[in-house]
This record gives sequence, structure tokens and C-alpha cells, in this order.
Amino acid sequence: MAELGVKRAVPSVGAGRLFDAAKRGDATTVDLRSPAEFAEDHVPGAVNVPLFDDVERAVIGTLYRQRSPESAFEQARATTRAKIESIVRAIASAAGWDTPAGDLAERVERMTAGGLARLESELEVSEAAALPRGAVVLHCWRGGLRSRSVVALLRELGFDRAFGLAGGYKAWRGHVRAHLERWEAPPVFVLRGLTGVGKTLVLRELERLRPGWTVDLEGCAGHRSSILGMVGLEPCSQKAFETRLFARFAAGFGGPCVFEGESRKVGDAILPPRVWEALAGGCNLKLEAPTARRVDVLIADYLDREENRADLRAQLPFIEERLGPRKWAGRLVSLLDDRRERELVEILLEHYYDPLYRHSETGRSYAAAFDATDPGECAAALAAWIERHPECPVV
Repeated sequence: MAELGVKRAVPSVGAGRLFDAAKRGDATTVDLRSPAEFAEDHVPGAVNVPLFDDVERAVIGTLYRQRSPESAFEQARATTRAKIESIVRAIASAAGWDTPAGDLAERVERMTAGGLARLESELEVSEAAALPRGAVVLHCWRGGLRSRSVVALLRELGFDRAFGLAGGYKAWRGHVRAHLERWEAPPVFVLRGLTGVGKTLVLRELERLRPGWTVDLEGCAGHRSSILGMVGLEPCSQKAFETRLFARFAAGFGGPCVFEGESRKVGDAILPPRVWEALAGGCNLKLEAPTARRVDVLIADYLDREENRADLRAQLPFIEERLGPRKWAGRLVSLLDDRRERELVEILLEHYYDPLYRHSETGRSYAAAFDATDPGECAAALAAWIERHPECPVV
């Protein structure tokens, strides 16, 4: 174990190098932030090995603000010492390393004995000349003491493929935003049509037929982009939405870019400006299907699981209020409770979704129309049409 005052190496890489290496399968990302921080957003494919849980992080943060950095450091030191063995085991498991022998708590004790200022001065951060295959890149929020000290400890234990992420998650976030701000879309085609026509089903079939053509905005957001759009799904944060978009764009396109038509917001997630500009300026293609088919699609989409019914029931009063409480109060909920799903969906389409959609589409022109009753056949027809019209014809 290194003595006090001896420099401890913390080689680090930038966010772009980490993403490229992880995409190739050459590196594993270990996120040392708390579970709540990780849940909000993280590097794609990262493994969460929290140095502090949510409560521990809150306690340390309170000590930092209300007492002193040194008080927070002593609390962090005691917490880390108590759980370092499980933390190192989890990192070793994620990396495919053998767990080291020895008293890890004692190593932490010695490593941190000089206090906050001394430890910070001993951690020598440098840019890694290369990132070897099998590297493990660890990070906290801004590449601070949490991650730097763990990288240094791992390297002293013989894990010389441990690296830090320069700037931590904050740098990763900046990398994502910069990429989205300068994204240039290939030719864009936008699938539009009434609610329930099956746009998402067609989009998925098109991706199967032409891999790399599509961007599933609703899939990225975990939301169907309507007042009932979260039912049965897990909406994500704005940061996670943008990370998913970044990862999709970084994968490249096998030809054009095909979106499903959306408003500026998909649930609570807001489309980045360049993405919105691409979608708003794309070539519009209209999908059509009979009402009976649309009802089938929506029932399958929203009520495929029994547990979705409670979520749907909680949202229906909002629509009743929008339609007019004197006439509709309780009626939609009663239809759901009575399991009269088809009648419920038909009413929702006729009185709420179709008028809303037609209003939003006022003045919009379409280059072509397609029958979406069979998503596979529709996707094949779309692919053939787009290949014949790589640039949208004037409409």
C-alpha cells in the first residue's frame, strides 16, 4: 500500500472515447453515483455500483453544506470503509476480475488518513494514452473524489485496467448535448395518421425490413405522446430521453430517417431543437386504417396487461373533464369498470382523439397515403415508396 504523500495515478478518458470503446464492447462503464442519480440518466450500458446510497449521499451533502467539507469527508470515509469490500466485489464482478484478497477497509483507512486536502493532492489525474480492451471506466457526478479515489484504490490492488471518466457524468451530459445540438439529419420521412392507426407498429416493421432507418421517439421517451400515453410504460427523464436519442443517432442510418409524427413534446420529454426541426420539415406520409382496426390496436396497446387498467382508470377523469363534466363525468370510468372496452375506445376516438388530431393537422399536406391495416404489408409498401422517392416530391 502506498504511503501518505505518495502520488496515486488516476488515468482518465473523455466521454467520446468511453462511448466509442463501450459501443465496440472494449470497455465497461461503472457508475458510482447513487441509485437515484443513476435512475435519472446514465451512460448507455453502465453498471451502477453506488459508493453511497440515496440516504448516505443526502447525509454527506447536508454535512458539506451545513458544517464543513471536512465533516462530510469524515462521514464519507466511515461509510466507504464499512462497505468497500462489497463495492470492490461488485466492480470486480462487472469487470470479470478476481476479487482481491486482504483487508480492504484497512487500505481505505490508510489511504484517507491524511484528510480531505491531502487525499485530493495525492490523486494525480492524467489523460490515458490508450484504453485497453477490457478496461473499466468509473465515474461519479463530476469526476471528483468519489471516482478518483476508487480508481486509485483499484489500481493499487493490481487492477491496472481501471480508469476514470474525465469530468464524470457532467462531462458525459455535455457530450450528449453537444452532439444533439449539431446533429444533421439525413432525408426525413414522417409517418402520420389518426390515433390507433398503428404508426408505431408500422415503424417497428419498417425497422425490421430496413435496419437503421427509423427513430422510435415514443420508445425513447417511454410514452405514447398523449394524455393516456404513459399507461403500461415507464416514462423517462429529459436527460435519459436525450441520451437515448444520442445513442440512436450515433449508431448512424442505413438510408433515410423515418419518424412517427409527434408534437414538440413526447409526454414530458421535449424534442431537442435539431430533432424538432427535422421532424417538422420532413416528408409527410399518411397512414390509414378502418375504425375497427384502430380500436383493436388501442385495446392491445393499452390493455394488454390487467395491471394497466388501474393506470388507465386514473387518467380517464381528465378526459371526462375536457369533454364536459356535466355530460361525461364518470361515464368513461364506468365503461372501463364494466369491461366495455370497445365502446370506451370508440367514444374516445370519436369525441376526443380524432377531433384533436384533425385540428393539429390542419393545413398539412401528404406526399402519399398507405393502408396500415397490416403493419408488415404497410412497411413493405413504405420502404418501396421511399426508395423510389429518396427526396420528398413536391406536394
